[in-house]
Parts: sequence; structure tokens; C-alpha cells
Amino acid sequence: MLFHTISVVGLGYIGLPTAAVFASRKKKVIGVDVNQNVVDTINLGGIHIVEPDLDMIVHAAVTEGYLRATTQAEPADAFLIAVPTPFKGDHEPDLSYIASATEAIAPVLKKGNLVILESTSPVGATEQMAGWLAAARPDLSFPQTHGENSDIRLAHCPERVLPGHVLRELVQNDRVIGGMTAKCSEAAVELYKVFVKGECVTTTARTAEMCKLTENSFRDVNIAFANELSIICDKLDINVWELIRLANRHPRVNILQPGPGVGGHCIAVDPWFIVSSIPEKAELIRTARNVNDGKPRWVEDKVKTAVAEFLQENPEKTALDVTIACFGLAFKPDIDDLRESPALAISLKIAAAHPGCVLAVEPNIRALPVTLVGNNLVLKDADQALAESDVLVLLVDHKEFNSIPVAALGERKIVDTRGVWSF
Repeated sequence: MLFHTISVVGLGYIGLPTAAVFASRKKKVIGVDVNQNVVDTINLGGIHIVEPDLDMIVHAAVTEGYLRATTQAEPADAFLIAVPTPFKGDHEPDLSYIASATEAIAPVLKKGNLVILESTSPVGATEQMAGWLAAARPDLSFPQTHGENSDIRLAHCPERVLPGHVLRELVQNDRVIGGMTAKCSEAAVELYKVFVKGECVTTTARTAEMCKLTENSFRDVNIAFANELSIICDKLDINVWELIRLANRHPRVNILQPGPGVGGHCIAVDPWFIVSSIPEKAELIRTARNVNDGKPRWVEDKVKTAVAEFLQENPEKTALDVTIACFGLAFKPDIDDLRESPALAISLKIAAAHPGCVLAVEPNIRALPVTLVGNNLVLKDADQALAESDVLVLLVDHKEFNSIPVAALGERKIVDTRGVWSF
């Protein structure tokens, strides 16, 4: 198959870098997004997210005419769907964004097109998408009914990139490609080989879907062990950071570092897709999710204890006089992504419960999102927060925070969830 024009539906943290990399290989790329501001920003050669070097690649691609954004789907040779897949209710997968993307591209599909679902999805989502497309376009044939002879090829190919390193990992990482038929897989491999230097490994659509969920569930379980260990060590008056360093000297032990919880749109969400599919069997995965989801409440209790200790040592003051500074709002270090961030959730809970001033230090954003304005949370830089605060809460180990000397912390009460100021 020849792919002259590629459409990427969803221009977020995965879709935009993917579109940009294709465009950098001199492919014509049409980016589709429902947000007009996102479309306008990209068409001006700018970006709306923080990712190293992405701004240069997007600017060059737009300037050279290889990348263009729009709110309406247009005909193309291949369609990549990279829209969110959150959960709803009792951690049930929400496929409404995939359904909307499917509805958008259905009218412009033509015989010979390739459609790839990149969005992390519960098992069976690719087949469900194929069903939606078939219902919308009865004039075309699809793999579920016509197998290798279908007019449209469909596959699932989940991303597996690290924020802050997306452009490099898109190119260098192996890709798991699950086609609904062998020819579907072959077509998808041909498309990704436009820029992927890693190996493209083919499998079934269902296995590819489960592979991404398994990878993130594995990580979630290991993080849960570290988080539970930190809670146990706190009760036993043991420095968990020292303990983990010592335990990891064993040649076959590699305990991860604990934190305030688990965030992001992958690890905090994907395990629930497995649990929702087979709830009676996914006991360990569910328990890990519960441990990690419960860690923020433990942090909030530690902050309350720190405030109480400060007031006990300063009886002339009240809680209204105590200023708390929360260092970090993003879900991981050195990025601006606040999605599913335990640090953000903790900061908001502290701001809601504390009568005094609550400061937020997040060097990767210029202003608090509109949705956070009026929540008793004030954005400050690190120096201002250190000067004004009585209680410091380290939630994300951004590089800027790692460089703060311990001497600068003074006699303030400290709740360190990342082990940066705990030695």
C-alpha cells in the first residue's frame, strides 16, 4: 500500500507528536481535533503541549506544508485514532471519544483505507470500532465479515512512550501491531515503518490491546508495593528511602520508588480496563489500584499532622496563619501534564481543607488552568514559596526541586513523598 496522506484524529500528547513525525518524513498529514484553539495554534506553527523539540518539528512541518490541522475529517489513505479513553462510573471504560472519532471518519472512508486505533483500549475495542464503521458504511466491507478481502484494513497499535522523550521513543521503540487479519497487520507495519526504527511485531488486535494494559498493570503493581512499603515504614519509624537503597543491593531485587500515588492517563487508568473485563479474576491488579488510589489520602493526613505539629510548636498562631506550599502539580517529573495527577488532587484537597494560604509550585506551567481558579490555590515560584511557607509538601521531583539545598528548607515542617529532601 502507498500512504501519501495520513490523518491523525486527536492532536494531544500522542497524536500531535505522531502527526509531526510522519510530516517530518515528507508525508502529507491532516490533523483532526475538536478543539478549535488547538487547530488554530498548530496551523500557526505552534504547539499547545510541552514536549522537548516538538515545537521545532511542528513549526517546520507546517511551514513546509506537510502538516495541517482541521476540525473536520477529510479523505486520506490511513487514519490513526489517538483520542482519550477515560473511565466512567465504577471504573468502566468510556469509549465515547473513540465512537465520536469513528463517526467523524466514516463518511470519508474509501476502499483501500487503513484505520488504526492507537488509543489505549479495553480488549475488544478495535472490533467494536470496526462494527461501528460497518454500520455507518454498509457500502464498504470490513475484516469481521470479509476477512483478508475486506475493503478497509483495521488494526490496533498502542503507543508506549515516555512523556518528555516522546519524539525519540516514537522512532526507536518497538511497536506491537495487532491487525484484525494478517493483511491488516502488514498494512499497519508498512505505515509505521515510515518512521519507526524499532521492530514492528505483529499479533492479533485483542492481544495488542491486552499487551498495553498488561505493561501498565505490571508497573502499577510494582509501584503499589513501593507505596505500601512506605506506609508500613512510616508506622515502624524506618526511612523507606534508605531501606529501598539497601534492599536493591540484592542482585535480583529492584524495588521502585514510592510517591504520592499514581497519575497520568495510562498507569492510573489502564489496569481498570482489565478489572472491568474480568472483575472476579483480577484480584491482584484491583488491589494494586486500590493501594495506589489510597496513597493520596495518606499524604493528606501527613500534611494535617505537620500543620498540627507546627501549631503545637507555635501556640500563638492559628491554622489560618499557616501557609502550606505544594511542590509539583504534574503527574510526573519535568512535564506539564496534569491529567490524573495525584499531586494535583492532593493539592486541591489540601486547599479545600486548610483555612490558611495554600501555594502551588509548578515550574512547567505559566498559569493555573481555568478550572482551578478560585480553589484557594495560588501559583508561586519556588523562591516565593520557600520564603512564605511554614509547611512544605514535596509531591513531584521536578529537576528544579532536586537542586534546592536542604539548608534552604530551614526549620519548616516537611512532607516529602519523593525522597528528595529526606536524607
